Amino acid sequence: MDVVSWQNPRESLTVRKQKATRARIAAAAARSVAENGLAGATIEQIAHAAEIGRATFFRYFSSKEDAVAEGLTTHWLDLITAAIAQQPTELSATEAVVAAFEDLGDGFDAISGQVRELAALTRSSPVLSAWTLQIYLRYEAAIADLVAPRLGDAVADDPRPRLLGGLAMASIRIALDDWLAHGGSLPARVRTALSSVRVQ
Repeated sequence: MDVVSWQNPRESLTVRKQKATRARIAAAAARSVAENGLAGATIEQIAHAAEIGRATFFRYFSSKEDAVAEGLTTHWLDLITAAIAQQPTELSATEAVVAAFEDLGDGFDAISGQVRELAALTRSSPVLSAWTLQIYLRYEAAIADLVAPRLGDAVADDPRPRLLGGLAMASIRIALDDWLAHGGSLPARVRTALSSVRVQ
């Protein structure tokens, strides 16, 4: 019994360290792309910024693109959840989501090239496309957790928070597809798509 109680915390610490290392690499990858573009970012740059060796990089990620995608995903997930959390409490769940994405549209022009490049990357292979779907599910769940308290009459297993998260991310996906195909303003397309979202 003493051995078990001594080993579990140690195993947990190892897992935490591994997760921290993976997160550090992903964040370094996202920063490298922001500074150098996807083509200009290299595994060597990412590894150096994360203070690891090249071999360690490949223990956590199979490619540069994999690390970049995770890093940018985490970055945007943090922005989305922060934007929703900062909305005034008097807004309904739907209103808070719409307002949050409107706020995120500010300054989009400065990063539109990166967004287009990453969107093209994630559509370039079945593996990355499937991975992207999992990311959308993470976003949906995060949004659901944040908007649930705004539904005052929510009950256990209430589907509305997750439904709102799913509708919001479907709106983003449709707006992104239209923007990639036809151009124009992505924030404007997002606003138009989200204006149809209603969860009472």
